[in-house]
Amino acid sequence: MEKQYFEITKSSGEKVRFSMAKLEKSLKHSGANDALVEEIVQRVQDELYPGITTREIHNRAFSLLKKKKSVYASKYKLKKAIYELGPSGFPFERFISGILHYSGYETKVGEVLQGTCVPHEIDVLAYKNGTLNIIECKFHGEDGLKCNVKIPLYINSRYNDVKGPLESKKDKHFENTLGWVVTNTRFSIDAHDYGKCAGLYLLSWDHPKDDGLKERIDRLRLYPITVSTLLSNREKQFLLNRDVVLCRQLVHDSFYLDHLGVSNGRKQRILNEMKSLCNL
Repeated sequence: MEKQYFEITKSSGEKVRFSMAKLEKSLKHSGANDALVEEIVQRVQDELYPGITTREIHNRAFSLLKKKKSVYASKYKLKKAIYELGPSGFPFERFISGILHYSGYETKVGEVLQGTCVPHEIDVLAYKNGTLNIIECKFHGEDGLKCNVKIPLYINSRYNDVKGPLESKKDKHFENTLGWVVTNTRFSIDAHDYGKCAGLYLLSWDHPKDDGLKERIDRLRLYPITVSTLLSNREKQFLLNRDVVLCRQLVHDSFYLDHLGVSNGRKQRILNEMKSLCNL
């Protein structure tokens, strides 16, 4: 049996056939050229064995990419980097706000709105084209966990509680409101069906098709600092604790690296990595 037909184990525990085409696609997405992609695919394929986990495959490909060019490795680890925005989930809210800000929205994070029944702290408020978007974020710190139907059910009840008071305001600066559910993983089928039926806007890693988080991040080149292969975990946490979530932010606020005691030479390498990722 050829190795491209080996069974591998996904993070959810599900066993599926190894797809060489998917591996090639993710490697090309990192910016690696065809020759490098072919070399890495062959190296990984030679080391496959039945039941190997997707994590092991990705770690091996990441290691090979990093040896060639750190920026390729940074883009390749994007999904994992989003998980590293935890554990609180607050940096993820900042990250979503950043993506929307650079998409032309006016955004606020952590605003408290009075509902018909009780007050609610809203993760992100985003205004654009006459619509005030009420956005709730559901962050998962590990792969394999889906956003189930309980999440949009709960969020829809919160949205409906604040919707009335918001829309009854005489001095409102918007024409419509829209409730959003955003997750860094995927929605279950029931969650997707309920969200669609309830009129919520759903945004996940791969939904809507061709406009999910992954596509938006790459299109806008708004990578989180956690993609960096040069920053240590301690340094990343220091930056996240100061609301520096995007690589683009660190380029503009590079003085944080001085606070960390980073040497001039290493500081320049880190900033060059950030600028390359952001295409600045």
